[in-house]
Amino acid sequence: MKHLLSLEKLPLADFETILRDAKVFKKERGAHKTQPLKGQTWAMMFSKSSTRTRVSFEVGIRELGGNALFLNANDIQLGRGEPIQDTARVIGRMTHGAVIRTFAQSDLETFAEFSKIPTINALTDDEHPCQVLTDIFTFEEMHGSIAGKVVTFIGDGACNMPLSWIFAAAKLGFELRIATPKEFQPAAEILKRAGGKIVVTEDLKAAASGADLLYTDVWVSMGKEAETAERIKIFNGYQINAPLVKLAKPGALVMHCLPAYRGKEIDAETFEANADTIFTQAENRLHVQKSILNWAVS
Repeated sequence: MKHLLSLEKLPLADFETILRDAKVFKKERGAHKTQPLKGQTWAMMFSKSSTRTRVSFEVGIRELGGNALFLNANDIQLGRGEPIQDTARVIGRMTHGAVIRTFAQSDLETFAEFSKIPTINALTDDEHPCQVLTDIFTFEEMHGSIAGKVVTFIGDGACNMPLSWIFAAAKLGFELRIATPKEFQPAAEILKRAGGKIVVTEDLKAAASGADLLYTDVWVSMGKEAETAERIKIFNGYQINAPLVKLAKPGALVMHCLPAYRGKEIDAETFEANADTIFTQAENRLHVQKSILNWAVS
């Protein structure tokens, strides 16, 4: 039984398989030689709203021959009203796999344990593995192997995106720099657990200098809306803009996992100058997630 719950727990060989096969799924879109989900129904259980994750998984499941059953927060509430393990055992007897987007990582892991069906993390407060796998795929599609390269993440260093990048960096052998205010740096215990070459700093310019990839995300993640005013004040200046891009390596990529708030984490001019990369990154969610689905049932 295969689950994609965390990049920390994903073996290197499986990283490589997913990234390799995503190339094939992208190339063969519309003419797949096999339909690995034929006759299957996958539950998509989303306690958090989504655009790219939902669309890419629904389309991906269908293009691989399966049926997608979407259940939002009003249809099914993980951990509210019914114990998660009971919900998991019901869903596990009726469907063939689950894609879950929720808050607590522990809820996802409990579901996987009790459902006995392949379970994929479509985002929790702790990790966003599908997004970072896509980001790495996109980088390698455009710039070759990420091994030995420098990735600079700018923004909230303690949210699910940089945490997934931390575990990926250690396994794939690239340097990760996280530029973030002191209050939002990742926990020392996570850095120690991950290993690898991780640099955490408040110095935005130093972090960007010579980087192969500049990456950012929203300053206010879902569930943190009450902190909006405070976060905007603290993160002021932690922005990807033209002067920062000039500090990076010539030809460096700029990525954003979207949605983007122009004028905050990235300015409008820099976003538009790098729109082709950013929207290729968004499109690649489909191809990588098809590869993940195929891996999960193979």
